[in-house]
Amino acid sequence: MLDKSFDPAAIEQRLYQGWEASGAFSADPSSPAKPFTIMIPPPNVTGSLHIGHALDNTLQDVLIRWRRMQGRDALWQPGTDHAGIATQMVVERLLAQQGGPDRRAMGRQPFLNRVWEWKAESGGTITRQLRRLGASLDWPRERFTMDEGLSDAVREVFVRLYREGLLYRDRRLVNWDPKFLTAISDLEVESKEVKGSLWHLRYPVEGEPGRFLVVATTRPETMLGDTAVAVHPEDERFRDLVGKRVILPLTGRAIPVVADEYSDPEKGSGAVKITPAHDFNDFEVGKRHALAMPSVLDAEGRVMLEEIAASMAVVNGVADLDFVRGLAGQDRFAARKAIVAKLEEMELLEKIEPHTHMVPHGDRSGVPIEPRLTMQWYVDAKTLAQPAIRAVETGQTVFTPRQWENTFFAWMRDIQPWCVSRQLWWGHQIPAWYAPDGEVFVAHSEDEARAQAREKFGRDVDLTRDEDVLDTWFSSALWPFSTIGWPQKTPELAKYYPGDVLVTGFDIIFFWVARMMMMGIHFMGEVPFRTVCIHGLVRDEKGQKMSKSRGNVMDPLELIDAHGADAVRFTLCALAGPGRDIKLSKQRIEGYRAFATKIWNASRFCEMNGVAPRADFDPASAKLPLSRWILDAANAALADANAALEAFRFDDYAIACYRFTWNGFCDWFLEFAKPVLNGPDGPEKEEVKGAAQHVLGTILRMLHPAMPFITEELWLRMGYGAEGSLIRTPWPEAVPVEGAAEARAELDWVVRLVSEVRTVRSEMNVAPSITVPLLLSGASGESLARAARWSDAICRLGRATEIRALEGEAPKGAVQAVVGEATIMLPLADVIDLAAERARLAKERARIAGEAAKTEAKLGSDVFVSRAPEEIVQEMRDRLEAQQTEIARLDAAMARIAG
Repeated sequence: MLDKSFDPAAIEQRLYQGWEASGAFSADPSSPAKPFTIMIPPPNVTGSLHIGHALDNTLQDVLIRWRRMQGRDALWQPGTDHAGIATQMVVERLLAQQGGPDRRAMGRQPFLNRVWEWKAESGGTITRQLRRLGASLDWPRERFTMDEGLSDAVREVFVRLYREGLLYRDRRLVNWDPKFLTAISDLEVESKEVKGSLWHLRYPVEGEPGRFLVVATTRPETMLGDTAVAVHPEDERFRDLVGKRVILPLTGRAIPVVADEYSDPEKGSGAVKITPAHDFNDFEVGKRHALAMPSVLDAEGRVMLEEIAASMAVVNGVADLDFVRGLAGQDRFAARKAIVAKLEEMELLEKIEPHTHMVPHGDRSGVPIEPRLTMQWYVDAKTLAQPAIRAVETGQTVFTPRQWENTFFAWMRDIQPWCVSRQLWWGHQIPAWYAPDGEVFVAHSEDEARAQAREKFGRDVDLTRDEDVLDTWFSSALWPFSTIGWPQKTPELAKYYPGDVLVTGFDIIFFWVARMMMMGIHFMGEVPFRTVCIHGLVRDEKGQKMSKSRGNVMDPLELIDAHGADAVRFTLCALAGPGRDIKLSKQRIEGYRAFATKIWNASRFCEMNGVAPRADFDPASAKLPLSRWILDAANAALADANAALEAFRFDDYAIACYRFTWNGFCDWFLEFAKPVLNGPDGPEKEEVKGAAQHVLGTILRMLHPAMPFITEELWLRMGYGAEGSLIRTPWPEAVPVEGAAEARAELDWVVRLVSEVRTVRSEMNVAPSITVPLLLSGASGESLARAARWSDAICRLGRATEIRALEGEAPKGAVQAVVGEATIMLPLADVIDLAAERARLAKERARIAGEAAKTEAKLGSDVFVSRAPEEIVQEMRDRLEAQQTEIARLDAAMARIAG
C-alpha cells in the first residue's frame, strides 16, 4: 500500500543510485539503435549548482530521457571545464588563507600540483549536485578539459591550425587584466557605468606661441604615450593644423596632427589624442597613419618610461622631465591625479567636466582593464567563421527560436582575430618552443620541436617553451568531438558525432556555440549539432536578475530539499517558454509540488480501488463512453506532449501533461468513475479499472522525463515494473479507441456543463451546502438524453437536486449559463440575495476598474516606461492584463443576474 503522503527525500537518493549502478544512463556504441546525442555545456570545475544550471540540465535531461524511452541510443556526455582563471583564483585564495607561499614563491610545477590536488579534493562538487537534480548523464564517460585525451586533442588542433596558417603570433592590443596579469577576451569584459571626469588638455602648437590644440580625455595618464592628435578632415576649425605638430605636455615630444574620420567634431573638443598602445580605436588610427606605438603602462598598470625616455625633450613651460621620471612605477590612478595636478599648475588644463561613461572591467577580477600592446597567439577566426555562417544559412544547424540566428550572424560576420593565449599557469600550456634567436617551433612534443630545430640549424640548440596557456574556450570549442575520442577514430566518434541538439543560454552563443561550430566543421567536416536550443535566463518573480546583493538568489539544492527534485524540474519546464526569461517564484514551485502530491494521491486512490496493471486489457475493446473518453484523451495528451518536445517547447509539454493529469484524469475521470468503482463487481467495473490502469501507466511514462523520481517510484509500487525499470520502459504510443468521437462529444459536454454550473455558483457566492435544481432551456434531444444518462454525476459534482428540461416560464431570479445550444438556469432567488449580490459585484468591479485606470495611466507615461527598470514595466503590464481579465469576469457575472 502506498504511503499516505509523498516524501521525495525518502526515494530520490535510492532511485538515483539504482539507476546509476544498473547502467540505466549508458549509451552503447555497438547498439543498432539510432543515436541521440547531447553534449553537456561543461560546468566549471570550481562551480556549484546554481539555478541556471538547474534549468539547462533539466531541459537536457527531459530530452535525453524522452529519446531513451523512444528506443534511441542516447548519449548525454558529461564533463567539466578546467576554468583557467577561476580555478587559479580559487587555489591562490586558498594558499593565502593557509598562510603558505604564494604561487610565484612556489614555482610553476609545485603550484600546478597543488591545483590538481584541489581538483581531486573539491572538483567533483557540481557533478554530485547534478545527481541530486536527477540528471541522467552517462557518468562513466565523464571527461575533463585537461584530461589526457582532451589535452592530446588540444595539441593536435593547435599544431594543425598553425601549420595551416590559421594560428599565428602577432603584436596587437588585447584586453589586459592588471590584477590577474593576463590577456582576456572581449567576452570576459564587463562594462560598468562610472561617474568620472572629462579633462580638456592644452597641447601647444609647435612654432605658434600662445596657440593650443585642446584635446578631451577620460584617461590623462595615457597622454605620456600619445603619438598624434586626430581631427576630422572636414572640421574647419583645425584644417590649417593638419600636417603640423603639437608639443606633448610634460614629455616635450613633438607629435603630428593627423586628419582621421575617427575624430568626432561633435564630441569633446573635436580633437582627440591618439595613444595607439593603450586604446583599441587609437590602435587602428595608429596603423592607418604609421604612428609609433610606445607603451607607458606595465603589466600591473604602473607607469613605465622605457619606450619614451629617449624621445623626451626639454621645452620650457611645457615639459617637466623630472616630474615625468618621478611617475615611473606609480599606479595608473595615482599617476592620473599627479598628472592632472601638474597640468593645472602649468596652466595646461583647460577645464574639467563631470562625465558618466562605460568603463570596461574584468568580469572576474572586477578591476578596470587596460588595452595593452603585447605579443599573443591568435586564431584566424574570420576564415574559420565562413563555413559556420554558411551552415546556419543553409539550415545544417538550426537555432530555436530562430531569432537567435541573427545574434549569431551579427557576431560571426564581424568577427575579429581570436586571442587564444593567456598569461596564466593553469591550463593547456602552448606547444611552442623558442630558439635563442626567437625562432618558434610548434610541435606535439618537445622532442618533435627539437627535431625541427635540429633540421633548421643543423645542430641541437637550447629551446624554451612558451609559458602561456590557452584560453579556456579553446579546449571547450573541441568538446563535441574531443570528448568522444578525436583525434583517434573511435566507435563513439563514428556514432555520436554530430550531436542532435545543444541546449544552452543565449549568453554563450559567442563564447562557445560559435567556436564549436568553427572547430567542428574544420576538423570533422560536419556541423557539431543539428539544433541549438536557446533558453532564457532565470530571474526572480519580478523579472529581476538574481544577485546576492539583492538577496533574491534561489539555491536549487535548497529548493530540492524543501519541495523535491520533481517539483523543481517540472516548474522549470513549465516556465521555459521559447527564448523567454523565466520568472521563478517559490509559490510556483509549491504549486507543482502540489501536482506531485495530486499524482501520488490519485495513484493511491486507484490502488485502494483495486486498480492494478493488467497485461490483458485491450483499449480497443472498451465499450463505455467514460473508458473511451479517457483513453482518447490520453492519446490526445500524448500527441501534444510529443509535438511539444519535438519543437523544444518544454512549457507546452509540461502544460499538456499537467492539464491531462490533473484535470482530465484526476478531477474528472476518477470523479466520474467513483460510483462504478464503489459499485458491484462486473464487466463495467472491470473495464473502468482497466482503462484507469492503462491511463495511469501512460501518465507515469509521459511525465517521467520531467518528474523522474515520483514516476519511477509509482511505477514500482503500483506494480507496473521492477525497481528502476521505468527509465528504460518504451515511451507510450496512441491506442485504437472505438467510438472515440462520440465519447468525446458526450463527456466533454458533461464536463462543460458541470464547469459552468460551478463557475456560476462560485461567482454568486453560493455555499457548497446549498443545492438547487438545474433547468435546461432550448436543449436538443441529444443534450436532454445526455443529461439523463449522466444525471447522477452532474448532480453530485454540480451540487444540484436534479437536472431536467424547463417547463413553462423561467423562474424569477434564475441565473443563466450557456452550454452549446442549451441554456442552464439555476433558480437562486430563494437561496441568495440577488440585489445584494449585484451590489457586491458592481462595487468590486468599480474597485478593480479604478486600479486598472491607475495602472494604465502609469504605462501611458513615456517617462515611467523609459526610466523604470524593464522588469518593473513588465510587472505593470502583467498587472493590467490581470485586472482587465478580472473586469471581464465580473461583467460576465453581472450579466447573468441583470434585471
